[in-house]
Amino acid sequence: MANISKKLLTELTSEEATGPFITFMLNTHHAHQDVEKDQIMFKNFAKEAKKRFEKKYTDHSFEPFQEKIDQLLADGDFWRSGTKSVAVILTTDETYIHRLNISVDDQYYVSELPYLLAIIKNAQFNYAYYLMTLNRDSMKLYFVRNKEVKMVELPDDAPMDIVTALGDELTGGDLNVSARGGEVGSYHGVNAKDEEVEIDWVNYYQAVDNFIKELDNPDQLPLYLFALPENQTQFKKIAKNPYYSDKAAINGSPAQANINEIKQESEKLSDQLADIETQTYQKLINRKFVDQLVDIVPAAKEGKISHLFIATSNLVDGFGEDPDVEYDRRQVLNEIADNVIKNGGQVFVLDQKDAPDEKSLLAILRY
Repeated sequence: MANISKKLLTELTSEEATGPFITFMLNTHHAHQDVEKDQIMFKNFAKEAKKRFEKKYTDHSFEPFQEKIDQLLADGDFWRSGTKSVAVILTTDETYIHRLNISVDDQYYVSELPYLLAIIKNAQFNYAYYLMTLNRDSMKLYFVRNKEVKMVELPDDAPMDIVTALGDELTGGDLNVSARGGEVGSYHGVNAKDEEVEIDWVNYYQAVDNFIKELDNPDQLPLYLFALPENQTQFKKIAKNPYYSDKAAINGSPAQANINEIKQESEKLSDQLADIETQTYQKLINRKFVDQLVDIVPAAKEGKISHLFIATSNLVDGFGEDPDVEYDRRQVLNEIADNVIKNGGQVFVLDQKDAPDEKSLLAILRY
């Protein structure tokens, strides 16, 4: 789970977070005319939320909420910060804004609890990691978080190329220099010169590994490779970095890749990680579970659930043919999720095909 989402969920499910809450879920856009439509939708949702709030909470004033809504409507920067969507969660005292990388069902919720399900879904398969593009004689480092890719600025003495790393210690001579900027498809050692090139290859990767080991990594994020298979194999033999992981990788030459291509490849790597994660879920079906709402509700309140899976098929776009029924059903699922999180369990909002045994609702019990 992405750290920022985890932190927000912890805040919103803590004892300090007290309702009533008003939650707005909005898809957001970049184009000027579309931004105006987003603002109008938000304003209309606010009017409807006020009606629902005043009907439900007769002993509370809507004024503190209206002030926060007016501030957001007047905040140009808020509407220009275009991600796919945004969750706005208001209390009498607090405004929580959480940018999302998923499409949502444009809606508002008035409840004793914040609406958590979209925040949970956004955190699914949203990995933070370092990605190293590694050639035989050069490397670059990228940071991936919230599906955004940024190049890491490295110091001048970083081993970004073999000459900087090895300098006078180079043994392979011109062969190293001539390969720079391109990639050799495979290596077959047949003579002394080839042996020198391989020595440089090994020494260079040791220098890279030593450098990466010393990099500040307070969140202990994993490091994955974008490299040709033979370069991955060589680096794996050498690597002593505890954060380097070979459970996922991008196979290919990154020598000529630009930032957009790096981003596309990082999405493929995230898909690999998602496949690995969903495979681990399937094993949970061998444990004791319940899959009926009537059984899940009390189990969540009593803290018996270790893992709760909610399929997106439970959430009808547009609230279906009966908005009030669908609204209430979402609130029930949201309350279950809140109880599971408060009791130390994990909640997943997945496409049904990714849920254990493809069940639409499933709670794995602790005992």
